[in-house]
Amino acid sequence: MATAAASSGDDLRKELTCAICLDFYTDPVILKCGHNFCRFCICMHWDENGGDYGYQCPQCRTVFNKRTFTKNYLVQNLVAKMDDLECLGSVASPAGPLKMDGECRLHGEELKLYCQTDKEAICVVCRESRVHRHHEVAPVSEVAHDMKVELHLRLMDLNRHRSQCLRVIAADERTKNEVRMKKQRLKDKVEADVGALVQFLLDERDSLLDSLDAEEAAAVAALDDNLDAVKAEAAAAERRLADVRAHVGGETTFQSLAETFNEVVHGKPFPEVEPEDSPTEFTDFSGPFQLIMWKKMMHVLHTMPQNLTLDPDTAHPNLLISDYDTKVEEVRSRNPQEPDLPDRFTRFCGVLATAQYCGGQHYWEVDVRDKGVWYLGVTAQGSKRKGFVSLTPAAGYWSLCLQDRLYANGVDGRVPVADYWNSPRVGVYLDYDRGLLSFYDAVTMKLLYVFDTCFHRPVYPFFSPGKNDPGSRLRICHYY
Repeated sequence: MATAAASSGDDLRKELTCAICLDFYTDPVILKCGHNFCRFCICMHWDENGGDYGYQCPQCRTVFNKRTFTKNYLVQNLVAKMDDLECLGSVASPAGPLKMDGECRLHGEELKLYCQTDKEAICVVCRESRVHRHHEVAPVSEVAHDMKVELHLRLMDLNRHRSQCLRVIAADERTKNEVRMKKQRLKDKVEADVGALVQFLLDERDSLLDSLDAEEAAAVAALDDNLDAVKAEAAAAERRLADVRAHVGGETTFQSLAETFNEVVHGKPFPEVEPEDSPTEFTDFSGPFQLIMWKKMMHVLHTMPQNLTLDPDTAHPNLLISDYDTKVEEVRSRNPQEPDLPDRFTRFCGVLATAQYCGGQHYWEVDVRDKGVWYLGVTAQGSKRKGFVSLTPAAGYWSLCLQDRLYANGVDGRVPVADYWNSPRVGVYLDYDRGLLSFYDAVTMKLLYVFDTCFHRPVYPFFSPGKNDPGSRLRICHYY
């Protein structure tokens, strides 16, 4: 009878155990297929395994198009009663006395007590000794029950921690795969872009060598024609020499002598022979090949340096725009004739370019040679121009600046980029669609700083030679 009751209790425990966490249901829910799970467990399982192909029941593999379950109050009540019964049973009638291994080393008695203060099992004699007399002591069976209850409470935390670890592992694995895929995409792009340039140079080299071979062939052909004609004339002269010598020094008839005389003396004069006096100079190949290739290469680049010009209608009144609107410098006297236009800077010594970008990839370079203070970047359409201007992304400005050192004007303030600056040019690269604004040392093309953002409005390049630094200037570089 007792065996049957124990078997029924085990079966009930199995029915009330979650198939995922292997513990009693916590906040049980029932799926449409009829299987029960803890709400947290099934949600965690679907987070890790659900997706584009639907959500499966972990037990019968039934697929659901969306997350759907219902709270199971009956199972929840049964679990609560089962907990109450087990707690009462464990306190009122424990399965059996929990015995400690071994005996007391001092008294040879069974270790039936547990000293909470010293964290060790003791016997009843030790309890009365001076060592443990004032300590907190409890029977081993009670301490064991309390430990089991505490471990049972900790079980959910451990399951939750394990689930969190599994989620982190899955997230890191996904991130690792994304890193590998991103690397592969960039590798393909590098190979394609560099390969296109290499192929262009190889094609240009082959074209130049073919032209060189053709010019050489034409020159050699002219020389060969002249050589053939002169060699033929030399052979004819040898024959005449032999004939004349034979008639002058040897025996001959008068008739033969007269014929030779008339042919040599009264015949056609000897033709003039000259060396080919116009050998090729290969003039088409005397220029700077690298410069020529660079100029041609600019027309096959996806992103080539752009020849920006400044917009005088946006310049601060203390700024002078010159050199066909490519140079800006601060002057001491304010121009009173400048009207206060809507886009004109009134306090910040800045000026915009005429170009407006709302997509694509763009690159330009600025000459900052011998300049101690400058600001470069882009600003959004409609950003503040009047009064104090905050050069922050929140205000619609993304910029790099040089003062005592090189800074980027970030979201949370200035970000140090370099302790000093000695390059004559700065390169600015804008990838509008990807939300990237990059700054380079335009001599070495070393990356200085990248803004990773999202542009919601068209942007303009902006420039500032600083303030209280008259005579210094910025110049936009033009390459074609």
